[in-house]
Amino acid sequence: MATIETSAPGRYAEVNGIRLYVESHGAGRPMILLHGGLGSGEMFAPVLPALATGHQVILVDLQGHGRTADIDRPLDVALMADDIAALIDHLGLDRPDLVGFSLGGGVAMHVAFRHPEKVGRLVSASAHIRRDAVYPEMLAQQGQMNASAAEFLTDTPMYELYQRVAPRPEDFPRLLDKIGAAMREDFDFTEQVRALRVPTLVVAADADMAPPSHYVEVFTLLDGGLRDAGWTGEGRPAGGHALAILPGLSHYDIHDSPLFAAVTLAFLDQDR
Repeated sequence: MATIETSAPGRYAEVNGIRLYVESHGAGRPMILLHGGLGSGEMFAPVLPALATGHQVILVDLQGHGRTADIDRPLDVALMADDIAALIDHLGLDRPDLVGFSLGGGVAMHVAFRHPEKVGRLVSASAHIRRDAVYPEMLAQQGQMNASAAEFLTDTPMYELYQRVAPRPEDFPRLLDKIGAAMREDFDFTEQVRALRVPTLVVAADADMAPPSHYVEVFTLLDGGLRDAGWTGEGRPAGGHALAILPGLSHYDIHDSPLFAAVTLAFLDQDR
């Protein structure tokens, strides 16, 4: 598979029927970093220098986002997870760590669900595992997302970014249609999380899109929060899982917070 030059700092990797835009920053153990919906890898710019200190950070623009053009398929986290699994093979990476926020957190989880042999450790931030975990007022807003919302988003950073970097800027309404369709689909990944064998850090803001109790529930599915850990940590989750609820943050600023970078690095670098 060819890797194709681009005028941007990164390159395109042709994998799994899609041309993914990929950037690499820093050196060290590989970390694939996955952005949220309607964003791109650029959303991590404030924390990228910290994350790239001691790590090779591989930023990926997911299907239809940033510099990666859309293709003829739904925006489905499982399909996008297969893109990332194929990218891991394409780049010749040995069990890189996966770090994802929101949509990217869901995609990262699904890589671990579907391709656990390809993943070292997993950090999933602000990614709920059941649709009904989201606050009702947010579900109502998500249910109304479609192409007709494009005119109301023209003054937003998301629209500005898309118009600046997308291969086909006119596809923004199409992206909104696909995002809206994905958010209206019911889902429950409880059993997949319960079976997860990749060491996982569950991260959320204390004022996130779902209540903190939901992320505690996810941690509980991973054998966390069920007993005292003991003096030597013998009672911690058997799979090496952990939980971080970050104070003073929300779904809209957690991804560029120094706290997010700090807990991510602490988890990924622990005992290595």
